[in-house]
Amino acid sequence: MSERTQADAPLTGNRQYHIALERGELAEYVLLVGDPGRVSRVASRWDAIELERSNREITTATGIYRGMPISCMSTGMGTDNVEIVLAEVMEITDHATFIRIGSSGALQPTIGLGDLIVSTGAVRLENTTDFYVHPGFPAIAHRDVVWALEHSCREQGIRYHVGLTATASGFYAPQGRQMRTLPVRYPELADELRRQRVANLEMESSALFVLAHLAGLRSGTVCAAYAQRTDGTFLEGAAKEAAEARCIDAGLAGIHLLWQVDAEGGDFIARRGASFDQQAGGSQPPTGSEAGEQGGN
Repeated sequence: MSERTQADAPLTGNRQYHIALERGELAEYVLLVGDPGRVSRVASRWDAIELERSNREITTATGIYRGMPISCMSTGMGTDNVEIVLAEVMEITDHATFIRIGSSGALQPTIGLGDLIVSTGAVRLENTTDFYVHPGFPAIAHRDVVWALEHSCREQGIRYHVGLTATASGFYAPQGRQMRTLPVRYPELADELRRQRVANLEMESSALFVLAHLAGLRSGTVCAAYAQRTDGTFLEGAAKEAAEARCIDAGLAGIHLLWQVDAEGGDFIARRGASFDQQAGGSQPPTGSEAGEQGGN
C-alpha cells in the first residue's frame, strides 16, 4: 500500500479538514448528535465549556462534566456524514468512546412516543459501510456501552427499550414513507422491519458501529422515539423537547459511567453483575423492565 498523500488526508493548517479540530481539542469521551443546535443543549449541562467551534454542519464543544473531559459533536444527517466525522476524529484522538444521542421512528407498537431505545446493533440499509466491510458484516454496539446506557435509564427512571435499530440512507423513500410527488420503491419497508422484530429506524448508527468496531473502539446509541410508524403519529412541541432532554440525560449519564469505570480501572463484567444483583434484590422492579427491554417485542 502506498503512503497517504495530502489529498488522502487533507488538513487546514494542523486542523482536520471538515471538523476543523486538531489534537488536544477533543476529549476521548465523545457524544455525537445529528442536529448542530443540540450541541449547546448538551453542553449546557456541563460544569465548564472550554472550546466551541463550528465548521460546515459540524459543531463541537469540549468541556468538563462531573470531573470527566467530554466533547459533543454534531454529524449532520446520514451515514456519509458520520463516516467523515469519525475518520477525522480518529486522527486526533487515541482511543475514543462514542455515544450517539439521536431521534428515531419506533417500529414496534409497544414503544411509546418519547420512549428511549438503546441499540444493540443496526440493520445496514445504507451503502456507506459497504466501502469498509462485506455486505454481510454486522453492525454491533459495544456491550459496555449498551450496559451503561441501560443502567443510566434505570437509575433515572426513564422508560426505555433495548433492541435492534435499522439505519436507512435517507428519511423519506429510504424509510418507506409515503410521498405526494415521488414514487416510493419499498412502501412496505417499515412493516417488513416490524415483522423482523426491529425496534426503530434512523439514519446514522450502523456507520458508527461498524467504523468504531474496525478501529477497536467502543460505541453505542440511544434514541428517542419521535415517530410511531405503526399508527403514524409524530411527537411535537414540549413533548418532543422533553424526550430530547431525557435522551441527553441518558447519554450523559451513560458516558460518565464508562469514564468512571475506566478511571477506576474497574471490571465492566463485575460492574454489570453487581448492578443486576442490586436490581434483583430490590423491592421494586427497575424502571424500564415494564417497557419491554427487548426492543418492545
